[in-house]
Amino acid sequence: MIPRTSRPWRLLRLPSALMLLSLAGPAASDDLAQVADPEPLGLSAERLARIAPWYQARFEAFPPSEGLVPGAVIAVAKSGKPAFLQATGFQDRARTIPMKTNSIFWIASMSKPITSVAAMILVGDGRLDLDAPVARYLPELADMQVAVRRTDPSTGRTEYGLDRPKRAMTVRDLLRHTSGLIYPELDFAYPEGGRTDPDADAGIRMIHMLYGWRAVYRRDRTLSDFVSSLASLPLAHQPGEVHEYGWSTDVLGRVVEVASAQPLDQFMQDRIFGPLRMVDTGFFVPKEKRDRLVDSPMPERPPIWDVTTQPKLLSGGGGLVSTAPDYLRFCQMLLNGGELDGARVLSPQTVKEMTTNALPADAKIFGGDEVGARAGTTFGLGFAVRNSPVSSWVPGGVGSFSWAGHWGTYFWIDPAEQLIGLQMIQAAPGSKARKALLPAGINRLVYGALAGRAPDSSGAHAP
Repeated sequence: MIPRTSRPWRLLRLPSALMLLSLAGPAASDDLAQVADPEPLGLSAERLARIAPWYQARFEAFPPSEGLVPGAVIAVAKSGKPAFLQATGFQDRARTIPMKTNSIFWIASMSKPITSVAAMILVGDGRLDLDAPVARYLPELADMQVAVRRTDPSTGRTEYGLDRPKRAMTVRDLLRHTSGLIYPELDFAYPEGGRTDPDADAGIRMIHMLYGWRAVYRRDRTLSDFVSSLASLPLAHQPGEVHEYGWSTDVLGRVVEVASAQPLDQFMQDRIFGPLRMVDTGFFVPKEKRDRLVDSPMPERPPIWDVTTQPKLLSGGGGLVSTAPDYLRFCQMLLNGGELDGARVLSPQTVKEMTTNALPADAKIFGGDEVGARAGTTFGLGFAVRNSPVSSWVPGGVGSFSWAGHWGTYFWIDPAEQLIGLQMIQAAPGSKARKALLPAGINRLVYGALAGRAPDSSGAHAP
């Protein structure tokens, strides 16, 4: 446990509490300027000012001993212009180092959209085929079989065995998590309403356990080693039939390496981070930048995510670190249809394809709260996409797309409102603090700041 500090939480008082990120011009991505008046962008300064106290109340309620680093960076952009970038609290559990707007966070699964963009760059280059079998690029996966459940009608006994897949796993399956590759954890395995069949429950647990035992997912082993270790594992589902979140994007990262003939980190630097001037994004934090690295919400950072050293495992599914200024530039590129400051990363048609429903009509969704009816979302090629005009636990318009990270980082992009929102925090999964900082909170605060709208404090769903 982390001892409670006697120092009271305080809001970081910057010379200018409301700050702006420059998304245009020759300046580097962490240059800042004051926002004199967000009203011309269609946002209320008075309502935006409610964001910091909202976070402050939660930092006071949940001390670091409960799995929360007591600080955050929040960014908002509207109509192609930055509107809000504010650091509050502290970047260490001991509450001695003020959070900075360019503090560095482990963004975990917010790496997935970046890896998905890397793959789609190669599709646009003609070097990667979306509907090609993954085995064209990774032949070691050519013989993967599918776990199947069989019940003997005469005895009622249920057994699990292996069958050949009905069709090959494709690159498209990796992008939309319909590959049959899963995570060892069960967090994302249950369809809405949970499982009620004990045999099915036992079967899926067995498969998840196999992934935990046999997959070589270690920081000191390469992506190639990891992919090879998957070859003897069963796919949990027939390719294309079930959306279940898992290691698809890490395998996609290896596909990017093979198709580009470059290590994943170098390809991302050459085609994404460099052109977009994402100066603090990568697979580890160099020594000269470690004073900006936000603490782990746990007493020690898990070895697999010790982001202070260069890893051999370039995890496209969860290995990146970044800052709010950097990730806001990535989001603005997407909102602009693939271009930012004269640097074109994707075509507008590719961005549209990525942010449109990509799941088959009859696909089952094992998506928890992030994908499915409760969230009002489906899945595109790298993002959850809002498709319900009626109901969702997270506010936003139809066509909004988003994703989040394991320790609470989160972004969403709403094309209808020309709006980007970004939350950078580090909170332990499953903790009360993390639940208090779910995406719905910052969404409601930002949508409540749109001109002509009252903040939604009733808990009702936004349109």
